[in-house]
Amino acid sequence: MAQEIIFGKKFLLAFLSLLTQAIVMYVLITTISEHATTLGATATVAGLISGIYIFGSLCSRFYSGHAMETIGWKKMAVWSSLFHCLVCGGYFFADGIGSLLFVRFIHGLSFGAASNAVATIGRSVLPKSRFAEGCGYLMLATTLAVGIGPFIGGQVYNVFGSNGCFVTAMIMELLSLLAVYFVDVRQLDPATCGKIKQKQIQLDPPVGINRYIEVRSLPISSVSALCGLGYVGIITFGRLFAASEDLVNVFSYFFLIYAFILIFSRPLAGKIQDKYGNKIICYPAILAQVIGLGVLALYPSIITVVLCAIGCGLGYGTILSANNAIACKAVPTHRLSYAVSTYYMSCDIAFGFGPAILGYLVSETNNYRLMYAVSALITFLALPLCIYALKGKR
Repeated sequence: MAQEIIFGKKFLLAFLSLLTQAIVMYVLITTISEHATTLGATATVAGLISGIYIFGSLCSRFYSGHAMETIGWKKMAVWSSLFHCLVCGGYFFADGIGSLLFVRFIHGLSFGAASNAVATIGRSVLPKSRFAEGCGYLMLATTLAVGIGPFIGGQVYNVFGSNGCFVTAMIMELLSLLAVYFVDVRQLDPATCGKIKQKQIQLDPPVGINRYIEVRSLPISSVSALCGLGYVGIITFGRLFAASEDLVNVFSYFFLIYAFILIFSRPLAGKIQDKYGNKIICYPAILAQVIGLGVLALYPSIITVVLCAIGCGLGYGTILSANNAIACKAVPTHRLSYAVSTYYMSCDIAFGFGPAILGYLVSETNNYRLMYAVSALITFLALPLCIYALKGKR
């Protein structure tokens, strides 16, 4: 039997839209803390400014799953992407801590709705027999963004400052809007696909908490949230940590190494997951991140920065894709947007509150090594939760 195709036109357009959306997030999230400090923010406040974008995303994900089923995946994707692009202009006028916090929050709201819609569209076109593998390829968009975004952000910030980063973000989101505009999902979108899907919705109507989240996706989503909380210290405070340890040059390549690892490991992990089950991927991934963060905390050096990048690539980068496939594959198509919302909502909690929590730890102790040791411990706590979430599954 011929193998079902993953790389169709719809998939590639959704991939491009997700890639450019994620680049917007990482260009800003890795430079906004430095920008905030130029406005007089402390490390704690700078962490809050960085993380409130994700908190805004979390708030929008809470309602966007139900909104997508009501107004349609395509309409949600197009209008929220347009708004996400326009809000980039607000950064030029945010000349104080309060106004910057406001713009970051509104920008996050639009990002959550846009990324939810595009991610749902991307997953809806994947063949079921290659779903984990397809999720791996689709989430390479965010993987590439993790490497490309911080690298572009750092280079642009060094040459053009904050305004250059804001212009770059606006251009990238415009590309995302154009890509998703040309995706045809009329045969898949519950708002336009006709009577069959509408009948499914009537048989399984969203009531109570199910109007906002997919309860069946919560346990495995929480595993990714803990791994994300362990990883967020790298995203938010990595450049400051590198400066304190005289590792700026090597750390500038951290995210490129991370992305390089995932380009090769994530599709392979998806194939293994489809064939042999979830546990063989999830358990080693968590331990890889624990080791990577642990060695960086204990012995900061060129070697341990590289090892940490590899460990986080095999860890958070892999677990993010693997758990997403687990969360989405277990639900019917008309609940897919809710599963996507629930999964990313859990991850957003980690990325929204994590920078402020870890920033407070740094402010109180002035010790980045301790922060990364705590991050390793938090990641390790995901292991018993993962064992519970996969109980009874392969």
